[in-house]
Amino acid sequence: MSKIVIIVTILFLFLSCDPGSKKVKAPKKPNILFILVDDLGYADLSVMGSKYYETPNIDKIANSGTVFTSGYAASRVCSPSRASLMTGQFPARHGITQFEGDRNSGQSWKERKRYTKLLPPEYKHHLDFDAVTLPEAFKEQGYATFFAGKWHLGSKEQGSLPTDHGFDVNIGGNAAGSPSGGYFSPYKNPNLPNLPEEKGLNLSMKLANETSKFIKENKNNHFLAYLSFYAVHGQIQTTKEKWTKYRNKAEKMGIHESGFEMERVLPARKYQDNPVYAGLIEHVDEAIGTVMKTLKDLNLDKNTIVVFTSDNGGVTSGDNFSTNQLSLRGGKGYQWEGGVRIPYFIYVPWIKQNGANIEVPVSGTDLYPTLLDLAGLPLQPKAHVDGVSLKPLLLGEDIEERPLYWHYPHYGNQGGEPSSIIRKGKWKLIYYWEDLHSELYNLEADLGERNDVADNHPEITKQMKTQLLDWLDSTDTHYAEVDPEWDEEAREKWLENQKTKLLPRLEKQREQMLSQNWEPNKDWWGSEVEDEVKE
Repeated sequence: MSKIVIIVTILFLFLSCDPGSKKVKAPKKPNILFILVDDLGYADLSVMGSKYYETPNIDKIANSGTVFTSGYAASRVCSPSRASLMTGQFPARHGITQFEGDRNSGQSWKERKRYTKLLPPEYKHHLDFDAVTLPEAFKEQGYATFFAGKWHLGSKEQGSLPTDHGFDVNIGGNAAGSPSGGYFSPYKNPNLPNLPEEKGLNLSMKLANETSKFIKENKNNHFLAYLSFYAVHGQIQTTKEKWTKYRNKAEKMGIHESGFEMERVLPARKYQDNPVYAGLIEHVDEAIGTVMKTLKDLNLDKNTIVVFTSDNGGVTSGDNFSTNQLSLRGGKGYQWEGGVRIPYFIYVPWIKQNGANIEVPVSGTDLYPTLLDLAGLPLQPKAHVDGVSLKPLLLGEDIEERPLYWHYPHYGNQGGEPSSIIRKGKWKLIYYWEDLHSELYNLEADLGERNDVADNHPEITKQMKTQLLDWLDSTDTHYAEVDPEWDEEAREKWLENQKTKLLPRLEKQREQMLSQNWEPNKDWWGSEVEDEVKE
């Protein structure tokens, strides 16, 4: 063999083993840890730009893995988005277009006394039993499957709990969208046991402990562990210790005289300065840290893919008016980027990532096929029809540009309007169902969506609107209808009350929460537990 051939061979072997190469052979049937935080906004992490919230454990996942800077939830509210994670389908297709709850559609909607022009359509209230879900696909390949936390995709009565859709174990998942008993034990959750020694334990840590327990019991098996936090959904709660920490931090950063401003419908929080919300985020971060430590202690950290994401944007309006999304407009429930753009991280230990940023727009629907592909398992193209594998992007390759769609023919509790959305490339078009007008935004130039350029680009607007409406029709989805008894004057009065009554009340609540002597109740929502008197 010539010297040249020998040298070339040695170089080839060296490069193929180079730890800097992204194309490293994956282990057979790696484990999956899927972390879903409820209502966590795009800018609610220090790694995503927050100077107020502190999230070192979550930041570590992002800095070790890949950050999809244009990562989107499939809906602006929880149940539709969660169904998309399970099915790989957009809400218009799977039929769950609104969160699970009563009085959300038809004539019953009028009982909420919002006096809206449209009556939202009926929609599905649980996952389709014929759908091949993410956990079912992994279970078919011999994986142990585990669910802990918020489900909100059906009830026991409907036969639609996690164990009815592919999970072997369900800890805490039921029909509720928020923690019925609050964030400290006892939890008042029919699927979450209360132990005497856990009195006062934070719910996020409880769910993390249960997840760690499952991982330890299945350390010699292949597993999919789906950790779905109830946090940071309202009603928000934390401990006195964490409130004090973040109250003092807000003061050090400078407390603004006013904290809210009006959006189109409701007031919106202007700053990240809510010490209770900041404490709640830290509870989640600490809980995630314990699960990641479990993986490392069991030497499973090199064989476990970790996904971290949220189900919709952070709550700037409605609920607890908890946060602000900095450069993004709106939050949970809104049609703007703050409602649908979310933290979206994937960590694959055998692919060199080191916090790489990928700007390609991706959706929650993509995680189903991506995880199957990364695990070397058969894809389910008839199931996850709206998702694509992101494995090529993780390997430094490209995927074909495609449109992303959203359909929300409802009124959000947070001020969002019935509308449908298409994003393709740098363009985003929002189509409003009340008056059938369109807004067009160039997200590369206007991420805050303050400059509607629909009139400046009539051809792009027309083309994208046609593409959106044609796609919606192909899914056989439902639409809102005009209320023949609509009282425009009553609606205007309701809107005026948000300015004249709700806004001042929120300012007063914020002022009280940031005062040095604020106290929500005597035992801080049950987090302060008195020691039992010993004889």
